[in-house]
Amino acid sequence: MGEHTEGVRQEITDLRAQIDEVDCRIVKLLNERADLALAIRALKPKVNWGLYDPKREEQIFAQLSACNDGPLFDDNLREIYEAILHVMKEL
Repeated sequence: MGEHTEGVRQEITDLRAQIDEVDCRIVKLLNERADLALAIRALKPKVNWGLYDPKREEQIFAQLSACNDGPLFDDNLREIYEAILHVMKEL
């Protein structure tokens, strides 16, 4: 039983290390997204577009739903992205 427990503990440790790597990739991608959003924000006044575009947000949510293979539900992704978009607006 002790060996089995140790094996499970090691598996958890390994999985957590993988989560840490994924989290770092997510942070890099969020920063890449922020750079792109800032570039768009800088261009919008040149074509007299407002900074906030609720129609675009709905397009983003639809795109997320279209590429979602789970296990997250679309509502989960919407909740996460509402927070992301809120932060992006405050940059």
